[in-house]
Amino acid sequence: MYKILKAGNLAGPNYEMLVEAPRVAQRCLPGQFVIVKVGEEGERIPLTITDYDREKGTIELVYQPIGVSTSKLSQLHTGDRITDFVGPLGQPSELTRMSDEELKKHRFVFIGGGVGTAPIYPQAKWLHEHSVQSDVIIGAKTKDLVILEDRMKAVANVFITTDDGSYGRHGMVTKCLEDLIAEGHSYDYCVCIGPMIMMKFTCLTTKKYQIPTIVSMNPIMVDGTGMCGACRLMVDGEVKFACVDGPEFDGHKVDFDLAMKRQTLYRTQEGEAFLAWKEGKTHSGGCGQCGGDK
Repeated sequence: MYKILKAGNLAGPNYEMLVEAPRVAQRCLPGQFVIVKVGEEGERIPLTITDYDREKGTIELVYQPIGVSTSKLSQLHTGDRITDFVGPLGQPSELTRMSDEELKKHRFVFIGGGVGTAPIYPQAKWLHEHSVQSDVIIGAKTKDLVILEDRMKAVANVFITTDDGSYGRHGMVTKCLEDLIAEGHSYDYCVCIGPMIMMKFTCLTTKKYQIPTIVSMNPIMVDGTGMCGACRLMVDGEVKFACVDGPEFDGHKVDFDLAMKRQTLYRTQEGEAFLAWKEGKTHSGGCGQCGGDK
């Protein structure tokens, strides 16, 4: 059992959690994830690590409740305990395998969309700790949904963009990137993490500017150990599994259309399970929202 040292709402639908897990904290690196399970019969939840402290033995997570399992996770409080907390899993960020000399040769830009901003943070922090400056674009629908702004500003140059223009620049992250390039910013390495559609269009933009781009395919993971096959995707014409081969891949080689199509296959079942859990015996499966009436 793993003790929760801090838990609560971060901003909008996003939640944060600090967990005491010294063995994971000792070995994890930016880009990796953990598997969390609430209750003995709970579902395995893959969550990317937002931050870690090796001395204190803690792991920080930021997530958004979507289905039954993440909603149950959001109901836990400080002092409660998580049944299982397994990690670190997945391959570390490519940045962690570069020498200091190689890191300093690159001009980095990170692009985080929504809750995808969270796994951007440990990578920008890693560069800062190695005396490498980077730019970070944080995208959100509105001002109230911007997360980790202050912490990100402590380790990088930050540019905020909101869909409705309520804070920072107005528009999508791709527009912000193009505006920065037009203003004289130059990049030769991009890391983009966020909704699948955002990563797809970011990659189309960076390809136009010939900027190599890494994306994290953690949104399509279910089991997290390569057994279920849910995170199967095509990268440069080859079959890969996000949980064991990634979660980070060359974004210009990922078949996003296929990945998004596969992602929709799991929504109906999860939607039905969520409503059944939330509404209990009053849920008939005939609401027209979860597919239970079909």
